[in-house]
Amino acid sequence: MNLMEAALEAQSRYPHKIVLARADGKLCELSDNILVEDTCNYEWVTTADTSGMQTYRRSVTLLMLKAVRDAYGREVKVCVEYSLSRGYYCSVSGNVKVDSVFIEKVSERMRELVDRALPFTKFTVGLDEAIIKKFERYGMKDKVHLLKYRRSSAVNIYRIEGFEDYFYGYMVPDTSYLTVWELFLYDKGFVLQLPEKNAPEELPKFNPQNKLFHVLDESTKLAAKLGIANVGDLNDAVASGEINELILVQEALQEKNIADIAEDIASRPEVKFVMIAGPSSSGKTTFSHRLSIQLRTQGLRPHPIGLDDYFVNRENTPKDEDGNYNFECLEAIDVEQFNSDMTRLLAGEEVELPTFNFKTGRREYKGNIKKLGPDDILVIEGIHGLNDKLSHSLDKKNKYKIYISALTQLNVDEHNRIPTTDGRLIRRMVRDARTRGTNAKGTIAMWDSVRKGEEKNIFPYQETADAMFNSAMLYELAVLKPYAEPALFGIRPGEPEYEEAKRLLKFLDYFLTVGSEELPKNSIIREFVGGSCFKV
Repeated sequence: MNLMEAALEAQSRYPHKIVLARADGKLCELSDNILVEDTCNYEWVTTADTSGMQTYRRSVTLLMLKAVRDAYGREVKVCVEYSLSRGYYCSVSGNVKVDSVFIEKVSERMRELVDRALPFTKFTVGLDEAIIKKFERYGMKDKVHLLKYRRSSAVNIYRIEGFEDYFYGYMVPDTSYLTVWELFLYDKGFVLQLPEKNAPEELPKFNPQNKLFHVLDESTKLAAKLGIANVGDLNDAVASGEINELILVQEALQEKNIADIAEDIASRPEVKFVMIAGPSSSGKTTFSHRLSIQLRTQGLRPHPIGLDDYFVNRENTPKDEDGNYNFECLEAIDVEQFNSDMTRLLAGEEVELPTFNFKTGRREYKGNIKKLGPDDILVIEGIHGLNDKLSHSLDKKNKYKIYISALTQLNVDEHNRIPTTDGRLIRRMVRDARTRGTNAKGTIAMWDSVRKGEEKNIFPYQETADAMFNSAMLYELAVLKPYAEPALFGIRPGEPEYEEAKRLLKFLDYFLTVGSEELPKNSIIREFVGGSCFKV
């Protein structure tokens, strides 16, 4: 009995679709020529697992690309740009109007392909053949560009009924598996809406995120102006010696963005509280320092406040379902004390602010006295900064809310996007190893829990921000690579985190390395690799 036959036999015992197998600790496609009797042990991977859902989403993307090709021909091209509303925003080029007719025509073709249960066929070709005979013929110049820097001598190509493409990662056995998806018109392109592993049979509601989209769109346009649309372009800049200029230009553009935010704050004299929030490893601390400097150039006197100093005493900290302290929920913050202190400061009173002692788990008072003068402004950083429940007693006009995240604008190629969460995970992995005594294994192990906290406490409030700041740098993964790779290689086969480590190592292999010595001392990336002029 082969894997496919065994999976079909086992499916009735699983609530979610089986899409991969793990044979002797190694991920395998169900279509792989592996006999169950020849493996020491195996287990099934479903769409409720991270690897399984990644496989499902990747397969639907290839299905969509095939449907567009069938409906409109080779001259119409789709670029998978970035994540939006639980799906992928896609742009379209060529002689076609992206309207309701386009959406219906492509959707209908996708449904037809699903009904036909067409197999995803994987085959391996030599790298020269892949570049010269296939992707150049198909007009996929981005893939030609990418693959010329690959060290391996061969690549895997996937085919659906004559349509071929390169994807890094696994595919489901055939198109009949791909029943949960929908296309929505959005801006000048469309969104391919997809399920998530917590509810793989359900399609989340399409929720346009206009502010986030604007930031992503502007970042993508800026990358194009700099000539860096994908990893191949970045590698060209490294190989030609132009990377230093790219670093300086992007750092300057980011500083201008921070200066623009500071100017906007200064134009609102009622603002006394700058509330900054963002997911893990967004560079919030460095951003806060750089924003404070720019606020000084506007004649203001910024004072940093960390929401962590308002943690309730350890014995009063709520616990999660596993009985562990939940430091990420709003109830872990003494909300009423925070509001009392901020209200008094706004009224012109002197207030002694607390400092949280993480060793004893208690708030302490050490004479940190604050009083707001006409030019004073508080820069408050913390996970709940955008949640109005945190600052419920403060008038909206007195608050300026900033959402910061590392929103990756760089794609591997036109059809393989770089997930924002991968960039942040690699940032955190490097920083944890350098400053927190946590190895890559530990960082990966806690990442799912971190992500759950972000989904609950940060992302729902991002569209309420007055300003959004993208801290991602086009060059950063090339700089982080030499720090991340040794840490990832330290995870051994058989450990639960090995699978993710292997995936990230394969991903980093696309990048040529860039040394960190050329980074400015105030760069956000210095928060992770070290050498910052700030205390981060």
